[in-house]
Amino acid sequence: MLSQHLLILPVLLPALLAALSLLLGQRLALKRGLALLGGGAMLLLSLTLLTWADQGAIQVYRLGGWQPPFGILLQLDRLSAWMLVLTALLALEVQAYAAVSDWDKRGAFFHELFWLQWMGLNGAFLTGDLFNLFVFFELLLIASYGLLVHGDGRARIDAGLRYVTLNLAGSALFLIAVSLLYGLTGTLNMADMARRVAQAAPGQWPWLRSAALLLFIVFALKAALWPLNAWVRGTYAAAPGPVAALFAIMTKVGVYAIIRVYTLVFGSASDAGSGLLTPWLPWLALGTLLLGSLLALAARSVRGLAGGLVVGSVGMLLFGFAVATPAALAATLYYLPHSTLAVAVLYLLADQLQLRRDAGDVLHAGGVADKHLALLFLLAAVLLAGLPPSAGFLAKLWLLQGLPLQAPGLWLALVLLAALLSMIALARAGSALFWQEPSGNWHAARPGTLLPASALVLMALALSVFAEPISSYCQRMAEQLLLTDAYVEVLR
Repeated sequence: MLSQHLLILPVLLPALLAALSLLLGQRLALKRGLALLGGGAMLLLSLTLLTWADQGAIQVYRLGGWQPPFGILLQLDRLSAWMLVLTALLALEVQAYAAVSDWDKRGAFFHELFWLQWMGLNGAFLTGDLFNLFVFFELLLIASYGLLVHGDGRARIDAGLRYVTLNLAGSALFLIAVSLLYGLTGTLNMADMARRVAQAAPGQWPWLRSAALLLFIVFALKAALWPLNAWVRGTYAAAPGPVAALFAIMTKVGVYAIIRVYTLVFGSASDAGSGLLTPWLPWLALGTLLLGSLLALAARSVRGLAGGLVVGSVGMLLFGFAVATPAALAATLYYLPHSTLAVAVLYLLADQLQLRRDAGDVLHAGGVADKHLALLFLLAAVLLAGLPPSAGFLAKLWLLQGLPLQAPGLWLALVLLAALLSMIALARAGSALFWQEPSGNWHAARPGTLLPASALVLMALALSVFAEPISSYCQRMAEQLLLTDAYVEVLR
């Protein structure tokens, strides 16, 4: 009987933990204990659901027992379980870092906002309803607004206002797109919508395509796809260290939404939407990848370097999706946790530099006198540069092997050029930080502040150590995503 309701717990449990944390008031030690226990419970729950999802069946939870098109449902497949586990692994370490570095005491309601963002992330990954995808987007964004300005400061307020304004515009477009699709199909259930889009009369196709493209603009904005990614560097650079690390998964929510909606609702079974993104998405993705590498190369701080790599990772992920072969999609899903965890490490290290060094995380202002931090940066650089035997190298090799024979040779050239530029950017940053004599005052580390970053590095390394079973799971995940008929039958 309990297993029947496991599917709602990733949404319900963070909401309950946020309420409990609020009731604890100013008792920070109890809030931290609750965060540790609750985060561990969320990780165990996510791993349980991953095991459940890998049995192959798509699991459905119908809230209130209502049937589509009226009911709201949650769905669990291999992709949603994959994202739940990634979120839990990242969030647990970020919570630990916020506690050991005292970031959670620099402003009110850090833990409450953190739990609400975790709830929004899980809901976005689990929902099978397009409108509730909007609802969970708004929930995680509202929480992120509060987390972004945590600790005060003019830079954070300015970045927060830009972030809010841009996302409000995106939310308005999201509502317009959802309204158009509801008016055309009479449903918001994604699987039911997929069936109706596939059966749409040719006279409806222009309207359906217009709504699909409008929805894509919204997801591209949230994913930071070029040319809609100017907000990323400033926002992430202004965010508190642990918040920036958690935000490493925020752009992946947009990537997830693109993969989910454009395989299910506008996939190959739909004449109205099939091939809608094919002509131009690979070029936009490659442009994003190349831009991210150039931004990393031009960065003057570790945060700027990380911001460029965030943009570049989005380009790589959406290029893999745009290639539209099972192997490329599987490689994309394998690369997703690797890039998320490695960039989060870089943001945590940047925060340590900011706290412990008078020059902050500026690259060319003298060296760093901490061997543990230097080692972590070296490992993060190897991971992000995609050097063998990292998961980044394996994913890119797998992706390039999955390119169709008729793929333009320029695709391969741009991917390799972006990889080379990223490698140069990381080597340049490492040389500037760790091959120079330390200058200025160097403050002692608080006990345990580098442990969360170390744990994230080990998780990223585990992706290559256990590459065979993980890549096999990603292959099964990609195959399941492309079997849209199975979703239509189960989720309707």
